[in-house]
Parts: sequence; structure tokens; C-alpha cells
Amino acid sequence: MLVWENILLAFHSLRANKMRSLLTMLGIIIGIASVIAIMTLGDSISSSVTDSMASMGVNNITMGVRQKSSATETTDSGMTFSFGPRMAQPTEEDYITEEMLYDLSSRYEEEIEGLSLKETVGSGTARQGALYACVSAVGVNEVSLEDTDLTLLAGRLLTERDQQEGRKVALASDLLVEQMFEDDDSGAIGKTLDVLFDDRYYSYTIVGVYEYEASDMGFSSSSDEDTETTLYLPLQAARNQIHNTSGYSQLTILTASGVSASDFGEEVQEYMNRRWYGSNESFEINAMSMESVIESMTEMLSTVSLAIAAIAGISLLVGGIGVMNIMLVSITERTREIGTRKALGAANGSIRLQFIMEAVVICLIGSAVGILLGIGIAATATNLMGYAVSPSVPGVLLSVSFSVFIGVFFGYYPANKAAKMNPIEALRYE
Repeated sequence: MLVWENILLAFHSLRANKMRSLLTMLGIIIGIASVIAIMTLGDSISSSVTDSMASMGVNNITMGVRQKSSATETTDSGMTFSFGPRMAQPTEEDYITEEMLYDLSSRYEEEIEGLSLKETVGSGTARQGALYACVSAVGVNEVSLEDTDLTLLAGRLLTERDQQEGRKVALASDLLVEQMFEDDDSGAIGKTLDVLFDDRYYSYTIVGVYEYEASDMGFSSSSDEDTETTLYLPLQAARNQIHNTSGYSQLTILTASGVSASDFGEEVQEYMNRRWYGSNESFEINAMSMESVIESMTEMLSTVSLAIAAIAGISLLVGGIGVMNIMLVSITERTREIGTRKALGAANGSIRLQFIMEAVVICLIGSAVGILLGIGIAATATNLMGYAVSPSVPGVLLSVSFSVFIGVFFGYYPANKAAKMNPIEALRYE
């Protein structure tokens, strides 16, 4: 009951000195608003970025050939030197072969759902008279095409027979069809598309048209004619075109449900390097999961947000000093009131609690206004940047807790000073 009475007394005191109370709260409001805005903005950006990255396949593991980080060299005199990697291109013996893929699939049959294989052909220009369209041709296997999750508008997808025979067929985007075939998706099926790669034309038969979706993380061109869309080819057709018979420099492992991509990626990397690349002096296998990338990205963004919020939180200390200052002034003004209460039998603890509660109420009201202001600022900023606002719940709880701490910490000294007043001297105060 005593606590509730002290809260009511605190509100009465604040109403009696509205302008002074508002100015006292201003430091708390600015500090809390800064912390909440920064943490909410950081959480919103982090959430949007991780969602975008997760859509790329959180359970996917990218495995590729990379040059070893260091090597040693022994001179004719017997001296050994360590040196960094010299830039070198993998040879036929360094690539990931079909034998390796079969071994990997057999050994981890339960953990691997599929192996996504791609072969980049390069950028080219599809031409038909005065019409043209920019394309990026890539060869894909069935698993890779399924993982891409295309929306088919007309025709069919690449079949197993297309893959086995390396047919020169292609999936084109509706944007390319709009530019080259008068926006007739069905009419483009079966038509021949001539594409110029490095001063040489290659012809493909369009068997399917998919819906083009611009990347959220990319930059769009000023005109549709200059927008580069992907032309999907059968994997073997792409390998035949670039005369690649060596193997693969990179692939994507689709893990089964319930498998930790991060842990499994480390296991695959260790196995492949021990089993197949143990005797390779220059190259090794590197496996990286999107799950581990997202974890690292989230941790980095959270750390940056907390660091900036901590810097902004310094203003809370300034606000706390302001609370202490105004409480000292208030105690001086209310010396006779304090003396009267003590003369009527009020204990030192009651006097102390009264002024501590007044300081806490000032900080709580300031934190409430600051939280609303901070969320409003963050919401405006995230909307302008095109992100979805994600209020920081930990930031709100931390701010409220810290504001109570500031009220108690900076209110204790003035409250203790009031509690220790001599009632006779207080009653004689003018």
C-alpha cells in the first residue's frame, strides 16, 4: 500500500512542476528512443536479410574446389620455405568427378536428398533481326532445376532425355519472349533462339517459358532490353558447348530433412579432403552451408546493433544525472514537507522510498515515451529502405529495466539525503 501511495505522490509532484518534469524526462526519452530505434532497425534489417538468404536454401551446402591456403617448398640446399597460395587454375585432376559424386551419394545416402549441378556457359545476346535480348546461359541437372523452383507459364521443363542426350533445348524467361516473340509465350514454344557467345552463334529450341522474377538483392536496369535473364540448358548440353569433360568445380548438396547443414558440411569437407584430395598438393574441397552463413550474418548484425546501441545508451547516463539534479532541487524545495513528515513519525525508510519512487516514475514515463518514439523512428526508416519493421522485444525489456535501474541509482543519493535530514532543522528551513 505504501508503494502505491508513493506512486500517487510522485504523479502529484510531476503535475505540480510539469515543465521541469518534462525537461528532466527529455534526456531519458532521447536515450531510450535512440537505443530502441537502433536495435529495432538492426533487427528489421537482420530479419529481412536472413529471410532473403534463407529463401536461397538454408539446408543447402555449397561444395567447391579451392586452392590450399599455404604450401611449402624445399630448395636444393635443403632449406624449407612456407609461402601463400600462388594463383593457379585447377587442372583435370583437380575437379570433382562423377566417381567422387557417386561415392559421396552412396556414403551419405540418408543425409543427402540430391546433388544440384550447374555449368555456367556465360553471358550472351539473343538476336533476331533488329530484336535482341541479354541472357546468361547456365546448364542445370534435374535436381538443380527443381531447387530453382521456376513458375512455368508455357511448354515443359527439361526432361531426363534432354539431360542424357545433351539436347540443345532451353527454358527462356517470359521477359525474353516479350522482347523476341511479341509476348506470345505459347507461340514461342518450338521456336529457335540464336544466341551470340564470344563471336559465335549457338542455336537452341525453346521448350518452356518461365516467369521472370527480379532479384530483391540486385539492381534493375533502366530498360527491359538490357535486363539479363537466365537461359536454362540441359547440363550435358552446356558441358558439350564449353568442351568441359574434366568434372565440376562446384556443386550444391541438398540435405535431407532434419540434417544440420552446418555440421554435415564440415563432415563432408573432412571426408572429401581425406578420401579424394589427401594427395593433392594444391587444391582441396571447401564446403559452406547457407545455415552457417546466416548464423554468422545474424551474429555480426546483432553485434553491430548492440555496439551502436551501447554508444547511444550513454545519453541515458546524462538523463540519469539530470534526474539526480532535479531530485536534489525538489528535496531542497520540500525541506519543510520532509521535516513535517518526520516530526509526525515517518521512518527514514519511508522518506527514502518516497523520493526513489518519484525518480523511478520519472524514468518509467520517459522510457515509455522513448520506446514509442524509437519504434516510430525505426518504422519510418525501415519503410523508406523497403524492409518490414520488426520491433526489438529484448530492446524494449532492456530499456525498461535500465530506466528503473537509473531511477533507483540516481534517485538513491537525493532520497537518502532527504531521509537523513534533521526534522528540527528541516522545520526551521525557510
